[in-house]
Amino acid sequence: MKWNPNPLWITTGIAIASAPIYAHAKIYVSAEQAQKLIFPNKQLTKYSVVLTEDTQDKMQSASSVRHPFNGDRTWKAADGSWFIVDEVVGKHEMITYAVGISPNGTVQNIEIMEYVESYGYEVADESWRKQFIGKNANDAIKLKKDIQNISGATLSCKHLTDGVKRIMVMYDLALKPKSK
Repeated sequence: MKWNPNPLWITTGIAIASAPIYAHAKIYVSAEQAQKLIFPNKQLTKYSVVLTEDTQDKMQSASSVRHPFNGDRTWKAADGSWFIVDEVVGKHEMITYAVGISPNGTVQNIEIMEYVESYGYEVADESWRKQFIGKNANDAIKLKKDIQNISGATLSCKHLTDGVKRIMVMYDLALKPKSK
């Protein structure tokens, strides 16, 4: 008995195999929701930040994040806490995240707000994000040094780690209260 493949099966197989794989945006939380998660009982006020070219250069040097910081997504609390939204590239797409900075200049927490990549989403897990809590601008904040990697999400881990370092350097250079 001779098997003759159905041409419809072949055409369908080729169509499925050549179809593009699309990443679907996963919005975890809005900026307002992230504020409430990081600072549940604090009133935050919008605070636009304009950075000098020198500060931007220092942030880039410390973190390797190339695109300029967008200072219109920054909020401040009366007690000196800060809530800052930023973006970094994952592998191919942007990851939007928020960093909460406590009045003593350490990371209160981070929240992943939007993740578009088709894999590597484990960076949104609390167990990975909690590694940043308590870090300040003087800490290394380096992947595989004091922040653990997630297998299969290496670029997202690296870029988010660099992004948090960038925010902490920015805080230290531009937002930290000047000692008298």
